[in-house]
Amino acid sequence: MAQQVKAIRGMNDILPENIHYWHRIEGTVRSLLGRYGYGEIRMPVIEKTELFKRSIGEVTDIVEKEMYTFNDRNDESLTMRPEGTAGCVRAAIENGLLHNQTHRLWYQGAMFRYERPQKGRYRQFHQIGAEVFGMDGPDIDAELILLSARLWRELEIDSMVTLQLNSLGSSESRVIYRDKLTSYLSERKDQLDEDSLRRLESNPLRILDSKNPAMAELIANAPKLTEELDDESKQHFDELCRILDAAGLKYEINPCLVRGLDYYSKTVFEWVTDALGAQGTICAGGRYDGLVTQLGGKETPAVGFAMGIERLAVMMQESGIEGKDHYPDAYLVQVGERAMQQGMIIAEKLRDALPGLRLITHCGGGSFKSQFKKADKSHARFALILGDDEIDKGEIGIKPLRAGDGEQKMLPINAAIEFLQQQI
Repeated sequence: MAQQVKAIRGMNDILPENIHYWHRIEGTVRSLLGRYGYGEIRMPVIEKTELFKRSIGEVTDIVEKEMYTFNDRNDESLTMRPEGTAGCVRAAIENGLLHNQTHRLWYQGAMFRYERPQKGRYRQFHQIGAEVFGMDGPDIDAELILLSARLWRELEIDSMVTLQLNSLGSSESRVIYRDKLTSYLSERKDQLDEDSLRRLESNPLRILDSKNPAMAELIANAPKLTEELDDESKQHFDELCRILDAAGLKYEINPCLVRGLDYYSKTVFEWVTDALGAQGTICAGGRYDGLVTQLGGKETPAVGFAMGIERLAVMMQESGIEGKDHYPDAYLVQVGERAMQQGMIIAEKLRDALPGLRLITHCGGGSFKSQFKKADKSHARFALILGDDEIDKGEIGIKPLRAGDGEQKMLPINAAIEFLQQQI
């Protein structure tokens, strides 16, 4: 027997028993973003490595440790995308979407990072992202946050998430803050872990994002970026909070929220939950007004967010929230030579008359008993019974398989169509 080939660690199969969670998430997102006027864009999975080094920042865990990077046959360095924003910005610049224009865009797809797999965090993972270009006011920041809040309500997980907000200010105010933070941390080097010591000179703000519990008190007592905000950034943040307050959306201001990527400025936000253990962030984003020029485009304000589908699916599954419409409406049981000959034709007639009908037609023969077991196992609401007697009478049996769906009945085909139409 040949040796079994297994999937790569951290790159998982999504099985039929779980895919309905994904369908509900993706379908809800597609509908919701369409209602807000966002258009879908699809970018390549592989981009030039330079794109991510210039956008994410070379002194980040993603670029330093986690990217899947390789040289192609022309010796050009390519990378499997670790996140979606950089590719979306590149596509917008390259396709002329930004000059004197505004765009609301969204995308979904696989991302890749080489990190230790754990619950809700994988080497191949899937994100949904939204990006807005050409609008610099706090109103569009608020729209993205309110949109995401509506998504949690439609997915029935709103009671499980909390919104955290912060402002990173302008690049000028961050220079002043960076000097103060570096001075504070340099005087306490003995309390820094290895990663923080490495970041102290290159990217000290990232130290505030440390999840090391041994450094929690040190970080809590560090100077606060909010104390160094420039007037424009403070006004922007205050207006954002005013809009969210007026909308009745609760939030927490987290002065240590800096996000893991270098391109953010002004507004940053995260939706967090305690339902996933250590991996508590399910959606994160913010404003990145300087990224377009950083990648070769003209100055363009921009803001966006990304959310992990795996984490949302785990939350729904562990909370007992079902994906909608994933079980069949009916299972066609057919026994007898003529029933088996006519069963497929009758099934197609039912599908023609009821385009939304989710119908499984039994194939492969077997006794009534064995077919009924399969019908019940399918979680269908009704078993449709077709035997030679039913063929002779031009009827079909309808047996409810779930409590509350009534009694078994025999109906002519047209009457059966009318009955099922009322049920689905």
